[in-house]
Amino acid sequence: MKITPSARVLSMLGEIDFDEWQCVAELVDNPFDDFLDILRSEDDWPGGYTVSVTLPSSPKGVLEVRDTGRGMSHDRLARAVRAGWSGNDMHDKLGLFGMGFNISTARLGRRTRVLTTRAGDTEWIGVEIDLDQITDDFEAKDITEPKEDVSLHGTRIAIDRLHRTRAEWLRRNGASLRNTLGSVYSWILSEHPFELYVGGTRVKPVRHCRWGDDRYVLFKGKERVPAYMPINEKLQDGIACRDCGDWQISSSDVCSVCQSTNLAVRERRIHGWLGVQRHLDKSEYGIDFLRNGRKILRWDKQLFTWNNPDGRVGNEEPEYPVELAHQGGRLIGEIHLDHVPVTYQKDAFEYGDRSWLTAVELLRGVGPLQPKRANLLGYPENESPLAQLFKGFRRNDAGLRCLVPGDGHKPVHAATRDWARKFQAGDPEYQSDEHWWQAVLRHEEIKTKGKETKTAASVPHEADEQAVLDALGLPTDDVTSKATQSGPDSVTVPIESLKAVTEKLETRDERLARYESAASSHTYLSRPFGHPELGFMNVRTLLLKPGERLLDDGGTHVPVFLDQRSGNEVTALIDTEHAAFQRFGTDFSDLLLVELAALLKVRARSDWSPSQLVTAIRATTLQDSALDSTTVGAEARELLTEIRERMAEALDQTGDHATAFAHLTDEQKVTTEETVIAAGRVGEVIRLGLNSGFVYHVPSLALVRLVEAMPATFLDDAVFRGPYAGVSSSSGKALSLARVTGCLADVATHDAFAGEANARQLRRARLSITLLRDELASER
Repeated sequence: MKITPSARVLSMLGEIDFDEWQCVAELVDNPFDDFLDILRSEDDWPGGYTVSVTLPSSPKGVLEVRDTGRGMSHDRLARAVRAGWSGNDMHDKLGLFGMGFNISTARLGRRTRVLTTRAGDTEWIGVEIDLDQITDDFEAKDITEPKEDVSLHGTRIAIDRLHRTRAEWLRRNGASLRNTLGSVYSWILSEHPFELYVGGTRVKPVRHCRWGDDRYVLFKGKERVPAYMPINEKLQDGIACRDCGDWQISSSDVCSVCQSTNLAVRERRIHGWLGVQRHLDKSEYGIDFLRNGRKILRWDKQLFTWNNPDGRVGNEEPEYPVELAHQGGRLIGEIHLDHVPVTYQKDAFEYGDRSWLTAVELLRGVGPLQPKRANLLGYPENESPLAQLFKGFRRNDAGLRCLVPGDGHKPVHAATRDWARKFQAGDPEYQSDEHWWQAVLRHEEIKTKGKETKTAASVPHEADEQAVLDALGLPTDDVTSKATQSGPDSVTVPIESLKAVTEKLETRDERLARYESAASSHTYLSRPFGHPELGFMNVRTLLLKPGERLLDDGGTHVPVFLDQRSGNEVTALIDTEHAAFQRFGTDFSDLLLVELAALLKVRARSDWSPSQLVTAIRATTLQDSALDSTTVGAEARELLTEIRERMAEALDQTGDHATAFAHLTDEQKVTTEETVIAAGRVGEVIRLGLNSGFVYHVPSLALVRLVEAMPATFLDDAVFRGPYAGVSSSSGKALSLARVTGCLADVATHDAFAGEANARQLRRARLSITLLRDELASER
């Protein structure tokens, strides 16, 4: 069989470089194309749609790819293995260039055997391509094999004499290969009845762990921004060449690139969705772009950077993530661009092509995503789908405002990433977003409860009088009449005694069941706790309902109680109204760790001290609670960024830009100018004080000076919720202002000197961040 390369190969040979997974994917593309053709024909296909990849068991092993497709005739097989030939329409198929087979097989090994058969054929026919034997005549050896069942159909590709490094990678990385292919073909495997096996294990589609279609946030308390945005934009149909793939500008009957007359009218449509992931990730966020169902770009972040068309130095400006960028992002999407050309490697689109540029403009708009930056540069507000998501979800504050799970104090990013792993593993409890949603609601509940000022001591709760009377065997009327009579026969039953009787009547199981029936789950503290040297306990943590007193088995009021179930299962009950939390400000996790440490110490027969136990368990299972200067510093910058935006908006409302700028010291003005110049915005220097843009560049401590100088502009629910203009006394005004400026000064100081902070200062900074955030006015 002659396999002479065609001329189109020559321009490609020097630039194609496939990783191992790409080589395998090229061999999977072709049977998937065949399967798609079968589905379009609507013919019955009882053989199923299966591709199986057998991995080499040793460096001298064989890589084999089998499929249950229609098989090929001798003529089609000859064309299929000829380098550069493609029988595929450039706009319908995964395999586009006729090079994938040759490049992938040659990169994997020195010899390739292809056998194929159709239903009804009497034998397998094929070709053996031995790169060590082929000479200048480009002749490859024809081969055949007997066929036991004439109804069999499909194709087998076996590659041996593998390159050692690639054989070793394939032998050791079966799980990684399955995960990559599960991501690349996730849409196809989810939408079609195709089955792909690698190393005998079925490849599962790697789905996005995103918030549900009905979730949303309220931007500034009123504008609804959904966490899922469907995209379906039909463009004008175009004329495309079926041979080279070029879209024609003119209405000629001949392709302007390859002179082919094989032209056809094609639909051009941008469709899919943009959304929000349920967790932050340092790398796995961004937009997947697909062509004909296969992902060309995965977790792509190009659209998060604005390319300033003025061409000045630093014209590429990353816009997301900015706040807490070290923790990653959560904006994601899946966009189909079947009409946009891709590179030969199928790992990028042709970014200079007008169809790609059109898609970018539709998805992210022309101007910056940040409204203030757009305004300063003369762009209208960006209303693109990505800009809408950016507006609603660019920040990662815990709670309903940003749709981020929390523990009542801060986000629980590490926990949500763990839940996402359970989602990918197929755990039924974590498939919907309900687990995340409950954690958001629970955060709001704890936060609201923590804000309530408690000025009175707890009042003993009244006992269930009827239950006590029934237990004593006394009629209601008798006791009531005696209790109301005066004289020596009157009966007085203290409330404490009645309560004791009630509690004595209740068994331990009944008491715990009563606690649990009205308790709510604390999602963040419901997890495995322990240490490798102590073992682990699966803890389910519940918060008692308000007004319920938590008693241990001896009747003592306790803040935390552990109920050990079978095996390693433990239910932890927490009385949120106990003095340990309300009077002394102890964190729930602190006392939970104390109780668990005692339990694990006994179970493991450990000689560690209590403090050693608590420290070790916390370090292992609550790593995200560690005080880290980088994390706290990022939290401070994120909050200050929001405050700058709100202060700028407040100045825009009053028009007091010049007055505010005049309040800055000379040193602060110089620093602001230098910051603007360093950011590459030289043109803005002459406009400082003419608009609110300077607020984004002033030193952090200058924000304190502005609030102190112009409290009427920034308080009274403008930026901060504290009252000012309506307070009659000067001392009252000073107190309201100090509540803001004290915490603001702490946060700004930490932002300026974060690298020098010790543990005490980090604790102070984190507390000030929490308190200052509580002082912010509700978004309107």
